[in-house]
Amino acid sequence: MKRIDDDAFYEYIRKYDTDSEVHLVGAVDYHLLRDNKPYAGVRSHREALLRVFEYLAKERTENKENAGSLFGDGLADRMQPLSYDIHKARSSPVAPEVFFYCPDIVSTDYYGNRRYDAGWEPDNSGTAVPYWYALMEPVYGKRNGPEDFRKVNGALFPNGTEELDIYEWTTDWSDYFDDGHEWYGACCWSVYDKTQDRYAVMLVSATD
Repeated sequence: MKRIDDDAFYEYIRKYDTDSEVHLVGAVDYHLLRDNKPYAGVRSHREALLRVFEYLAKERTENKENAGSLFGDGLADRMQPLSYDIHKARSSPVAPEVFFYCPDIVSTDYYGNRRYDAGWEPDNSGTAVPYWYALMEPVYGKRNGPEDFRKVNGALFPNGTEELDIYEWTTDWSDYFDDGHEWYGACCWSVYDKTQDRYAVMLVSATD
């Protein structure tokens, strides 16, 4: 299984974050992959997670080396390698209609805070948040609306959502999620699109 570095979806979401090194919409970091082996259910999803975290670990190591070259060993020594153990990750299947649920905005107050017609409210406990909330209500950066949620997912899954296998994963197996555990929330989802034979891994971990 290999990461996809060049995809039309990445070009589409550049309007939401112009940093070419990441593929963010709101607080959601997207990683696309393709496998030359037949789909094997949750085992394939776990391999997709492994490939993404191998990439993230390599990226963090390179950042540490670059920091040492530019700013000296003092800063580099404070940068820790990424820790993860994919075997400890536990998965739960998620129905597409649940995963892609998106509420409407009911009202916006004087300070710009939105109220949604959803049966869920953020509690700042550092646990998982819904996909719609991570995309629409990030800690920093551009907030997005329901129409953005629909457009982004339409670009990601142009053939619809009926042929998707979706898993939500626990987040206690990597320090990647430590920031999100502080209060905003931490999430890890993997989606296999049978119509495109493509995987999408979506990660959320944010704090102030």
